[in-house]
Amino acid sequence: MIGAVRWGSLCPAGRQLLVDHGFALNENHTGQPYTAADMHREAAEADASICGVEEWDEAVFERAERVRIIARLGVGLDNIDLAAARRRNVDVVNVPGGNALSVAELAVGLILAVQRQITTMNAEVRAGIWDRYVGEELSGKRVGLVGFGATARSMARLLAGFGCPVKAYDPHVDPRAAAPLGVELAPLDEVLNSDVVSLHAPHLPATHHIINADTLAKMPRGAVLVNVGRGPLVDEAALVEALASGHLAGAGLDVFEAEPPSKDNPLFSHPCVVASTHAGADTAQAYHRIGLATAQAIVDVFSGLRPANLAN
Repeated sequence: MIGAVRWGSLCPAGRQLLVDHGFALNENHTGQPYTAADMHREAAEADASICGVEEWDEAVFERAERVRIIARLGVGLDNIDLAAARRRNVDVVNVPGGNALSVAELAVGLILAVQRQITTMNAEVRAGIWDRYVGEELSGKRVGLVGFGATARSMARLLAGFGCPVKAYDPHVDPRAAAPLGVELAPLDEVLNSDVVSLHAPHLPATHHIINADTLAKMPRGAVLVNVGRGPLVDEAALVEALASGHLAGAGLDVFEAEPPSKDNPLFSHPCVVASTHAGADTAQAYHRIGLATAQAIVDVFSGLRPANLAN
């Protein structure tokens, strides 16, 4: 069962690997993530799943009596009940780092777009307006990373080319992992005291609204916030206030508390908010890597081997 939308076209090498090993593929051709009703129907006939953003909850697992492995097409596991999988001896795997560089590159792109007002100039040129905007250079700016997993580490490497001093907050990371990248691990308050703060943490109870009115107030006036992690890391109402007051100069957002966001989302009324469509991982290179990795995990399980990157 392939729940991930457009998987066959995005991951042709992974698809071919499964076909070559004799798997019959039941692909999602709806163009939309499976609903709960879809999942209850499709999971009942599946022996394995390549999972996109569809929900694998207790009710779905109750119907998926034959499933032996769920391979997440990406990193985040928010949509899979790992405890339910464990109780049923279903392996769950993901692909840590498979899309890290792609997400990191988009994060840098969002910073540049906000600081140089690229989207505003693009819209005005197309409307026949020829104006010029004085922006900010990224070079030399202090950058704070909230979370220091694979994506944040890729971003640190990219930022080295801009000569940016980088600090990171991640209570679960050994400082020795940061030092070779020239990154200083520091408390959250110290990391927030940066010209640019970029979010790379998972969404957990401890990180829900980690960016709120209090933490936004600790960022310097004129700073930029970027979120390529998870939407609920940010209290959007507080962010709207910080932008409206001029405390923040802008924000680059690939993720939102509710997706897709409403066109009436107050964030879109601010000219220095640049938005993208939760597309950080969407590059041909990333899909090639994670498509092959998820397919290989399924092949391994049905060959009697232990798959890589077991999450449960």
